[in-house]
Amino acid sequence: MADTEDAGTTSVSEPLDLVRLSLDEIVFVKLRGDRELKGRLHAYDSHCNLVMGDVEETVYVVEEDENEEEIIRTIKRQEEMLFVRDPSMAPAGPKLTPEERRRGEIALSDFAEYAEKQQAHRSVAPSDSGYSTASVSRIHEDHAELEILDQLGLSDTPKPARLKDLLLNTGDRQEDSLQLLGSIIQTRLDEGHGEAIFDVGIEDGGESMGFDLTQWETALHRVQEAAGTLPAHCRILVTYNVGGIQESKVRNDRMKGSCGKLLIRQPAETVEEMAELRIAVVGNVDAGKSTMLGVLVKGNLDDGRGKARVNLFRHKHEIESGRTSSVGMEIMGFDSRGEIVTSAQGRKLSWEEIGKRSAKVISFSDLAGHERYLRTTVFGMLSSSPNYCLLMVAANNGLIGMSKEHLGIALALNVPVMIIVTKIDICPPQILQETLSQLNKILKSPGARKIPIFVKDMDQTINTATQFVSQRICPIFQVSNVTGENLDLVRTFLNILPHRGHYNADAPFEFLINDTFSVPHVGTVVSGVAKSGVIHAGDTVLVGPDSLGQFTTTTIKSIERKRISVNACFAGQSGSFALKRVRRKEVRKGMVVLKKLDQPPKVYREFVAEVLILSHATTIKPRYQAMLHVGAVSQTCSVIDIDRPFIRTGDRALVAFRFVQRPEFLAPGDRVLFREGKTKGLGIVKSVGYDPNSPLNPEAQKEANAK
Repeated sequence: MADTEDAGTTSVSEPLDLVRLSLDEIVFVKLRGDRELKGRLHAYDSHCNLVMGDVEETVYVVEEDENEEEIIRTIKRQEEMLFVRDPSMAPAGPKLTPEERRRGEIALSDFAEYAEKQQAHRSVAPSDSGYSTASVSRIHEDHAELEILDQLGLSDTPKPARLKDLLLNTGDRQEDSLQLLGSIIQTRLDEGHGEAIFDVGIEDGGESMGFDLTQWETALHRVQEAAGTLPAHCRILVTYNVGGIQESKVRNDRMKGSCGKLLIRQPAETVEEMAELRIAVVGNVDAGKSTMLGVLVKGNLDDGRGKARVNLFRHKHEIESGRTSSVGMEIMGFDSRGEIVTSAQGRKLSWEEIGKRSAKVISFSDLAGHERYLRTTVFGMLSSSPNYCLLMVAANNGLIGMSKEHLGIALALNVPVMIIVTKIDICPPQILQETLSQLNKILKSPGARKIPIFVKDMDQTINTATQFVSQRICPIFQVSNVTGENLDLVRTFLNILPHRGHYNADAPFEFLINDTFSVPHVGTVVSGVAKSGVIHAGDTVLVGPDSLGQFTTTTIKSIERKRISVNACFAGQSGSFALKRVRRKEVRKGMVVLKKLDQPPKVYREFVAEVLILSHATTIKPRYQAMLHVGAVSQTCSVIDIDRPFIRTGDRALVAFRFVQRPEFLAPGDRVLFREGKTKGLGIVKSVGYDPNSPLNPEAQKEANAK
């Protein structure tokens, strides 16, 4: 919605600034005089209205005073008003601080963060079935009195050695300095799941240690020697004031002395210990998704006519049309020295060879870009539990079509997004600039609220990768698959991309099935992602639910990761199980594999979710039906109850759903996404089951009974 100006008046701020206001919040509106009215805020996807009786006017936030009150203007009269929130009639829940309110409750990104927190407490309360897949949070108490003792020097704990002394082997603890340095490196490796970015010549606070070239070489040798005792390997990523091929091309005034950044990675002793990242590759049709993956994985440049993408297609019609219609899988391996595991000239490495030679594997899910295959794309995004999302944008087309839909899904799932702008070799400079400006505007919009970083050198690549998980940043690369421009930055970024996700290996085992196969001489094979727990080959498990909600008892004959036979599958890993005495027609996508416990697992046909309506042309009422996705489950659902008479675009409400075909295995904290053609809303499961005697909207139930 564009700014509206009256004659002789200045323009007001963007209406999307009103995402800071609470949805359906009751407020008192004081006019700049003696009049006082009571109204209600109603938020839409693009603006916010103030409803006072039969009058509804679009309003704009101008400023917020020190009393936590907003001064607003209406669009028609440009008349200043003052919001005063009614504490007695405010929505239930804790009082929001101005900063929390400023972040905006109705924004897509806010709801995604809320869903992320709810998912962290997934089934924390013990369930009746005994299947609690919660990541049990351990409470760490801060003992202030111990900190005071440390500050006064009265603690028995020996004072830790300075990192600079350990690097140069100076100070009071020279005899065990190498061991202490090794323990520091090991701690950082454990925190980074087997890899870490280590600064040599830079303090933890970012200040330079002031090394000269000789001291830098001594410190580098000490780090390599300490890492070798673990064992682990070091790779120089970038240096400052050192010289050589890794020297930074950007002048950094903060780096006064010789210093640099190292990648330290431990080799995987077994395939079970191999680090894995799952990246969903999305974007509009013809954006270059499959071509980009073909170039990254195979190491050869494209010829400009799609040669690099042919090996990724699974069906004949995909090769003929050049368009992906299924979920394609490809892997990219990095060894412990940070080198890409590539094929020898004229020979293609198999998945088994890549997996055995790699310490870290990137699993790419090549998803469809055409609108016709949106269901397949949504299923791939939810069922594969991606750690990151890679959005491909063609430089000559911009963010069009399904690209915005895919970006919205990634934001809804709260998955960090990185963007690659392709085809810069054939795009005119002015069109490329328009595309970059469009990306910048969309990423900074209130619905996304990302910080776009246009990555152009190795410094930005390293800094962006290390801060990608913790901060709201979105790296943007500009590449050409034909000339190879900036592909080295993308490969380095993927190489040092940190692990993301929290999985509980101590909880009961739960495995989401996202594909099924019938392998000759092996039998039925299911693939998917382990959400929690650990399973070993030979364990007895339950597979289900079927159309009646029943589970089948079976045994896992063998387990594979990246087509390599392993003995176990841990939480957070993807894998494939060969099941004993189970036919392929008895398993389907959306089923789960559970560890057999004393009590059978419970399945549910009805559940209650808190949802946010992203876009819908009309109101949504009970008996509305849509396709609903929960993890690997894709099934038509019907709305049976809402906590208000109806909901529409921008509304956030409690909604009771009922599966139309069969019951499913659910747990509070599961993410929900429903669509009718395009995506209509997202949510989080609040409770399983539904009691008609306790409706979400009792007043509406009374009126219905009275009629």
